Amino acid sequence: MSWLGPDDEDDDDEFDEADIRFRPNPKANRPRTKRRPAHADAQIARVLAVDRGRYTVLLDEDTPDERRVLATRARELRKVAIVNGDRARVVGDTSGDEGSLARIVGIEERTSLLRRSADDTDQVERIIVANADQMLIVVAAADPEPRARLVDRYLVAALDAGIRPLLVVTKTDLADPTEFLRHFEGLGLEVFTSALDEMPLERIGAALVGHSTVFVGHSGVGKSTLVNQLVPSAERATGHVNVVTGRGRHTSSSTVTLRYVGADGTGWVIDTPGVRSFGLGHVNPARIIDAFTDLAKVAEDCPRGCTHLPDAPDCALIEAAADGRLGPRGAERLDSLQRLLATFSDRKPRDDS
Repeated sequence: MSWLGPDDEDDDDEFDEADIRFRPNPKANRPRTKRRPAHADAQIARVLAVDRGRYTVLLDEDTPDERRVLATRARELRKVAIVNGDRARVVGDTSGDEGSLARIVGIEERTSLLRRSADDTDQVERIIVANADQMLIVVAAADPEPRARLVDRYLVAALDAGIRPLLVVTKTDLADPTEFLRHFEGLGLEVFTSALDEMPLERIGAALVGHSTVFVGHSGVGKSTLVNQLVPSAERATGHVNVVTGRGRHTSSSTVTLRYVGADGTGWVIDTPGVRSFGLGHVNPARIIDAFTDLAKVAEDCPRGCTHLPDAPDCALIEAAADGRLGPRGAERLDSLQRLLATFSDRKPRDDS
C-alpha cells in the first residue's frame, strides 16, 4: 500500500539529504585557541585616574611628548584590577586628541600593592594603589579627635605592602598632639606637625621628591587641603567636620594621581578618599613582625606559634626586653609591635605560603 499520490511517485529524490542546506556557524567551527596578540608596539603609561571603566594614563613621561590619554581595557583584562599607579601597556590611538580612545592590553609587574578589605573578617582584598613606596598618614590633633587604632591599621597595611609610612598631624593649634604621638615613639616614624595656617610644606615636599606617595586619612582631617597646598592645580574638594557627630564629610570621592613639583625635584602624590575604617582581613599577622627587623631576629628564638603579646608564655622578645637586650628603645619598639599585633588577637594567622 503506497501513501504517495499520483504526482509524488516520480519525486523519489525530493527528500534526498544532499538537498538539505546547512547554515554554517563560524564561531562553533572555528578552532579554539588561547593565543593573544603580542602587542609588541605597546607603550608603557602611568595610570593617573580610574573612572567607570575609563582610565587616564600618562604616556612619554618626563619627555617633550608627554601627554594624557584616555583608555579602556582589553577584553582579556576584564578580571584584572587596574588601579592608580599601575604601569600599563597601551596600544591603539595614543595621540591624546579629543575623542580618541586607546586600549590597555597588559599591566607591568608591580613593586607594591596597598590593599584593604571591607572588615577584618573579609579576606577579599581591594587594591587601593599600586607601585607606591610611601604612605603619608594625615590625622588631626582635634576636630575630629585622632584615632590611634585607625593609624595602627594604616601602619599595618603599609608594613604589609613594604611601604614606608610617614605621619602628618594637622590642627595642632587646637590641641597638643604630644600624648597621641607617644603611641608611635618606637616606630621611628618621620612626623610633621602643623597649625591651621602653618603647614611645613617645604619639609613635607622634600619627603615627596623622588617617591610615589599615597595620602590616607580620616574624613575631615585636612588631607585634601594639604594636597591642594602641595599641588595647587589639584583643586581637590575640601569639607568640614559635623559639630554634632564629630565626623568629616567625604569630599574626595575618587583616587587620583598628581605630580608634585618642588624646588628640589618632583614626585607623585596619590590622593585617596577619606575613610572611617580600614579592614585588614587580607593581612597575615605573621608578616607584621618582619617589618621590625631588629625584633624579628630575636623572635626566631620564640616558641612556635608565639603571639609576642604581653601574655605570651616564654616569648623571647619579652624576656629580651626585661633584661635590656633589646637596647635603649627596644621596649618602646616591642610595645609598638604588640599594639599592632593586638589588632589580630582574635584571628588565626593565614598560611600565605
